[in-house]
Amino acid sequence: MPELPEVEVVRAGLVPAATDAVVTRVRVFDERSLRRHPGPAEDFIHRLTGAVLAAPSRRGKYLWLPVAESDEALVVHLGMSGQVLLRDPDAEIAKLTRIVLDMVQPGHGPVRLDFVDQRIFGSMALDELVPTGDQPGERVPRSVVHIARDPLDPHFDDRVFLDRLARRDTTIKRALLDQTLVSGIGNIYADEALWAARIHYDQPTRALSRARARTLLAEVRMVLAKALAEGGTSFDAQYVNVNGASGYFSHSLNAYGQQGLPCPRCGTPIVREVFMNRGSHFCPRCQRIRVPRSA
Repeated sequence: MPELPEVEVVRAGLVPAATDAVVTRVRVFDERSLRRHPGPAEDFIHRLTGAVLAAPSRRGKYLWLPVAESDEALVVHLGMSGQVLLRDPDAEIAKLTRIVLDMVQPGHGPVRLDFVDQRIFGSMALDELVPTGDQPGERVPRSVVHIARDPLDPHFDDRVFLDRLARRDTTIKRALLDQTLVSGIGNIYADEALWAARIHYDQPTRALSRARARTLLAEVRMVLAKALAEGGTSFDAQYVNVNGASGYFSHSLNAYGQQGLPCPRCGTPIVREVFMNRGSHFCPRCQRIRVPRSA
């Protein structure tokens, strides 16, 4: 599933083509991609046709395009395999395209936005914008309001995050994947940040010192920033930017997907263990579970 870097790459790519663009036509080829929209396809088409879109926004893995001078936004959920592609209006429509928006952007002219989704876990929907509650004037879609800020958000509060983490009676990777605590971190970047911080994925949060938690947060930011600079992580053709190009952070992975290969730090083979119906990758020598001495 796309994580923060992949979604941010898409958001940034949409900015020049979608900001101030007028939606001239909406075509829905598969209504399953409207499962999160509160109404039939006809409602989605009617409300979006003629709309002027504002600059795309993101929180964690969630992406949306506000509708100018209104209280709603077009929310795009990429799911497992969703792609948002910018195409010339006359380009052939790919087989797995579920929704098409024809638009006119004042500075760029006609452009087509294609929502392509192989597995149909992603979606588009119009949703109400509501205040965030912690930043005056800031609004997010109602379906996103429960999602925490991500570590690259300028309004992310380190102290609040560390305090909440210390009170959690769980393990550290489960905490990192909890989007109500911190957003944008999925399996790939959790494994990479934990490896960088030398913390075992099953380390109890209450046994994690404040200093090590700060180190982990710093490593999360570094991993996300590096992945973003490299266009995200692409293992196949499903994760691409708006032009259809793949990211190359997969070449920089130290732990995720590296099972059996030597740890870049100590040479011990990386191990993969089953975790929450997926896998956790770690170095058994560098990343050991630590408990307080009093225990």
